[in-house]
Amino acid sequence: MPTLPPPMLLLFFFLLLSAVNSSDLSTDRAALLALRSAVGGRTLFWNTTLTTPCNWQGVQCENNRVTVLRLPASSLFGTLPANTLSNLTSLRTLSLRLNHLSGALPEDLSQLSQLRNLYLQGNHFTGSAPSFIFSLHSLVRLNLASNNFSGEIPPGFNNLTRLRTLFLESNQFSGRLPDIELPNLDQFNVSFNNLNGSVQKGLEGKPSNAFLGTSLCGKPLDTLCADIVGSAPAPAPAAEGNANGSGNSGKNGKNKLSGGAIAGIVVGSVVGLILLLLILFILCRKRKENKTRSVDVAAIKNQENEAGEKPIEADNAGVNNGFSVNAAAAAAMSANGNAKGENGATNSDAAKKLVFFGNASRVFDLEELLRASAEVLGKGTFGTAYKAVLEVGTVVAVKRLKDVTISEKEFKEKIEGVGAMDHENLVPLRAYYYSREEKLLVYDYMPMGSLSALLHGNKGAGRTPLNWEIRSGIALGAARGIEYLHFQGPNISHGNIKSSNILLTKSHGARVSDFGLNHLVGPPSSPTRVAGYRAPEVTDPRRVSQKADVYSFGVLLLELLTGKAPTHALLNEDGVDLPRWVQSVVREEWTSEVFDLELLRNQNLEEEMVQLLQLGIDCTAQYPDKRPSISEVAKRIEEIRRLSLREYQEQPDHVSETD
Repeated sequence: MPTLPPPMLLLFFFLLLSAVNSSDLSTDRAALLALRSAVGGRTLFWNTTLTTPCNWQGVQCENNRVTVLRLPASSLFGTLPANTLSNLTSLRTLSLRLNHLSGALPEDLSQLSQLRNLYLQGNHFTGSAPSFIFSLHSLVRLNLASNNFSGEIPPGFNNLTRLRTLFLESNQFSGRLPDIELPNLDQFNVSFNNLNGSVQKGLEGKPSNAFLGTSLCGKPLDTLCADIVGSAPAPAPAAEGNANGSGNSGKNGKNKLSGGAIAGIVVGSVVGLILLLLILFILCRKRKENKTRSVDVAAIKNQENEAGEKPIEADNAGVNNGFSVNAAAAAAMSANGNAKGENGATNSDAAKKLVFFGNASRVFDLEELLRASAEVLGKGTFGTAYKAVLEVGTVVAVKRLKDVTISEKEFKEKIEGVGAMDHENLVPLRAYYYSREEKLLVYDYMPMGSLSALLHGNKGAGRTPLNWEIRSGIALGAARGIEYLHFQGPNISHGNIKSSNILLTKSHGARVSDFGLNHLVGPPSSPTRVAGYRAPEVTDPRRVSQKADVYSFGVLLLELLTGKAPTHALLNEDGVDLPRWVQSVVREEWTSEVFDLELLRNQNLEEEMVQLLQLGIDCTAQYPDKRPSISEVAKRIEEIRRLSLREYQEQPDHVSETD
């Protein structure tokens, strides 16, 4: 058999290597298309005419292999198919966060031996902690937060010796927390799981907020474990040859107390000190009982501690942690010693009571409000909101403000201006309560919840699709509400426009909430991530211009049209900057691909949808003077809706149900 000359042999080798590389990239491309077919549909804007996937959105390649796949907030839904992602054998980063994926993770992901970063938070994955993860020894970042994983947290995480981030919060893990001792672990969180027992030694150095919303005890938490509290130090054995325990110690022969005696003295001293402080506290309180009156909302505070401070996207309505504000609060109030007169109220009561606005119906008082059964609706920028059901059957929403730093006089002046605002697209403020300890606002209750919950909540069977008419109507109603606010004066703005602050009536009518509150509170007590709605020029959330409001409303329009929630970068991930993402898609002339699937059911209205999309882009212009006023915005939305209604009436009576 003739042999090939060396030059020909070298050429053959390079051709063979090229074929292998091409084959590997073809395999990667096929895997991505299979993933798109299973969970993505039109939400993955990939030009399938390209032979290489390396230019597809969210895909990065090195050496003709896919190494990064980032698809955050891409409206993916369904279960991840088996034998698909595992074909991306060179993958180093996989991000599927903030989607609607469900079911168990496929075990064949264990084949991703080079995987370093795995971000799956904000989905609906179920089952126990995936055991295949423990074989991914290259993992550095792992985020499984905000899913529905259950069962015990296994000790197998100790196999991942390179791990620096482990986030497991907001799942349904139960049982005891294993001892996780990883030398490089610097980010850790298991909050809001059904965990109990003690924090093991390997995790004692983590911050206490890594264990919020659990029944764990021990360091670094303030709660001591029962086995520690219930045990007393054993008495030290008596010195040999001295039965009464007062033997000699050392050569000097001096008497020495035993360890048990010392412990008893210490414990007794501490108990005595506590009793003394308690007596002083009671005496001081009795002296002041006829001068002050405070609202004890201990039950509410306890409920907030149970609910905890959740990550962002935490404004979402629908957190249903029920609690009763009845006997405990009422008893605490009467413990203040306010003797009531003939009309049932004291001067102190008159000074500290619910203040109603205008002609608002006074069908309840403060005591009845505190006795109401309630549930947490959500935690927002300015405080926690509750749904309160009073004994008379009235349902209201109560916001408990936080970080209020202004005086009562200034608070009264500002809140009365808010209460005087009356528009069909604003959530009415009915009453307020101010004391040194508590500041409460009482609003009408909106039964349909927030736009955020409607857009990003249930995506499964039984969900009513949000069509163009509903979405454009919400946009117009919200614009008119903000327009009314801006008409109150050139320096009047909302300051916190976002989808969780657009509440809905039963007929999907938009009502703007939280207006006028940014001037009541001080700077946030803890640093937070920059919200995806905030205009680039805003540095102080208490000072937001009307043009900054327009920017936030523009982001809201893009959210309505795309179905995507605006988020920002977390750790080393790329976040979804909604205005930039929309503009990049439009520049690539893939405008129709930007819309939410539910909007594409009626292809006849695409021109109107594009016009509203352009309006959202105009509102989110980088420089404030390039943005339209909210009055112009409302007029353009009204015109777009009028054209779409005429277009709809002129079309044959059919709607396509295919995507």
